[in-house]
Amino acid sequence: MRRRDLTGWLLAGVLGLAPLGAVPARAQGAGPVVFAAASLKNALDEIGAAWTASGKPAPRISFAASNTLAKQIEAGAPADLFVSADLDWMDVAAAKGLIRPATRVTLLANAIVLIAPKDAAGAPAIGPGLGAALGTGRLAMGNVEAVPAGKYGKAALETLGAWEGVKGKVAQADSVRGALTLVSRGEAPLGIVYATDAAADPNVKVVATFPADSHPPILYPAALTRDSTHPDAAAFLDFLRGPAAKAAFERQGFRVVNQPAGGS
Repeated sequence: MRRRDLTGWLLAGVLGLAPLGAVPARAQGAGPVVFAAASLKNALDEIGAAWTASGKPAPRISFAASNTLAKQIEAGAPADLFVSADLDWMDVAAAKGLIRPATRVTLLANAIVLIAPKDAAGAPAIGPGLGAALGTGRLAMGNVEAVPAGKYGKAALETLGAWEGVKGKVAQADSVRGALTLVSRGEAPLGIVYATDAAADPNVKVVATFPADSHPPILYPAALTRDSTHPDAAAFLDFLRGPAAKAAFERQGFRVVNQPAGGS
C-alpha cells in the first residue's frame, strides 16, 4: 500500500483511525514516526528527548494500544517503527508483511500488577474471592480480547481462579493507560496494569503482583515497518538498544532484554 501523507492520515481521525497522541504533520527535517504501545510513554518521551539532544530531529511518537497501532499500520498509516507490548501483534504485522523481519528485536520485559487508588484500605488477594472484594465496583483492564495488558490480565485471572468471579465486573479500556486512569481517578476500586504504569502514577498503589507463571511472558518487540523510508529510522531503533535508552527504560521499571528475533 502506498504511504499516505501524514496530514491526510490524521484527518482520518474523524473515522476513528488516528492513533492516540497523534503525530504532527510530515515536515522538512522531521524525525522518524514511531508507533509505540501506550505503556511506553514515559520511557520513550525521555528517550526521544535524549535522541533530540544528540542533534537529531525529534521523533514523532504516537502512543496507543498495540492492536490499534498494528491495524493502523495495515491500513496505511505512515509509521517508520512499531514497538508492541506483546509478541502477538508484532507476529500479526509480520504475517501480513508489514514489518522488516531482519530488524525485529525483543526490547523489553514487564510484569502486571493489581492496583487500587493510593488511599484505598486493604489489599485483596488475587483468587476466587476477588469478585466479592470488588463489591459493586469494577475491575479496570485493557480490552481482554485485544489490548495486550488485558489479555495478560485475563490469562492470569483464569490461572488463579479469579476470572469467573470478576468477568461480569470488568471495565474494559482501549489501552492500559486508560485502565490506569480509571483507578487513578477513583472511578474503579481495582485495576490490572503493567508494573511500569503503576510506578508512573502517584495516585495509585500496587496491592498485588501477578506471578510470572500465571500468564504468557510480557515482552515488547520492535521492528522497522516495511514501508519506512526515513533515513534515521534504523538509527533510532539502534538508539533504543543503546545505553542511554537502557538507562531510561530501567528507570521506568522495565527489564531490558535486547534480543534479536530468533536469538538465544
